Amino acid sequence: MAVPKHHSAEEVPEIYPLASASRGVFINPALTEPFGLTLLEAAASGLPLVATESGGPVDIIGNCENGLLVDPLDRDAIAEALIKILKESKTWERFSGNGLAGVREHYSWEAHAEAYLEQVRPLPVRHVPVPDTRPLRRAVHYRDRALFSDLDQSLLGEGVERFAETLRQNRRCTNFGIATGRRLDSALTLLKRHGLPAPDVLISSLGTQIHYGAQLVPDDHWAEHLDHLWKPAAVRRALADLPGLTPQPKSEQSRFKVSYLYDPTAAPSVEEINTLLRSRDLTANVIHSFGQYLDLVPIRASKGQALRYVAHRFGIPLEHVLVAGGSGADEDMMRGNTLAVVVANRHHEELSQLADLERIYFAERPHALGILEAIDHYDFFRTCRVPEAQE
Repeated sequence: MAVPKHHSAEEVPEIYPLASASRGVFINPALTEPFGLTLLEAAASGLPLVATESGGPVDIIGNCENGLLVDPLDRDAIAEALIKILKESKTWERFSGNGLAGVREHYSWEAHAEAYLEQVRPLPVRHVPVPDTRPLRRAVHYRDRALFSDLDQSLLGEGVERFAETLRQNRRCTNFGIATGRRLDSALTLLKRHGLPAPDVLISSLGTQIHYGAQLVPDDHWAEHLDHLWKPAAVRRALADLPGLTPQPKSEQSRFKVSYLYDPTAAPSVEEINTLLRSRDLTANVIHSFGQYLDLVPIRASKGQALRYVAHRFGIPLEHVLVAGGSGADEDMMRGNTLAVVVANRHHEELSQLADLERIYFAERPHALGILEAIDHYDFFRTCRVPEAQE
């Protein structure tokens, strides 16, 4: 039963007080509830709550002590909770008053800002600055700008030989970087097979590893940074029984990457997987790419975060970084202040939602030809400043 059967958004602020004035109850029996904004709205109106025992309601009712948690699939439990609150006058009044006070204490803007400040105040004391020294001596010569590209579906394909030659002609002022989901050894094999120059930076395994120069010097500071709150064994246990997820071979797993084959017809959505992880107090960056792969990496890891870290170390403004990508795993590299290009063979794939954003160019040609087209579009090399020591 729903009363009223239909309502507009403008009527909602009137419905909550009406329900409260008639000593009603607000119920949210959703299977999952990531946060629970409607619960806060109801509590702020003095309505007791009955809500699902999954996700945000657990925290809200835990903080405010203004209702009962139920299994959303148990009709008898839902009915018992509703009847208890409706029949017991003192219970209704206690939950109503607790909700009004709890929202002010825990969920007002002032309370949120104070809680945030409380969390960040100790950080300056513990802060360890990112190294601002160049990882290799040769990197000092390439400080003006950088070009980063994914391998599969972006760089490798039509025009790769011409791209390699264009890159060699402009290496005096430009860092060349690869950012790939592939393992280090797999990425190196492809680079050699296609005759591409050795990159100054190789970001591999979805941003979980960074190596510099032909010597492949690992960035140990980055590994320490990623290890914070990362619990791969617990992540695997949490996802073990989910349908539609098949662990990829051990060769595709690593210290900082848990990888699955993803069947979209059977598996939960990425949002539902994130909700499950949060409910178990686990942090991870969940990456869905090419419609069939699901990778979980530390919350601090991604291609985009690794790229920004490297740009800081090299002293290159993000406005001087051109990024070429082709899958959902590349999206955070392309958002923000970087220049970016989506090559034509990926227009209708996972990055199509970026079409309206500035600083993201959708090329008319595929693969490396599309990257070369973007280089001309942005006048990327002709505006390059060669360091005085090189002139």
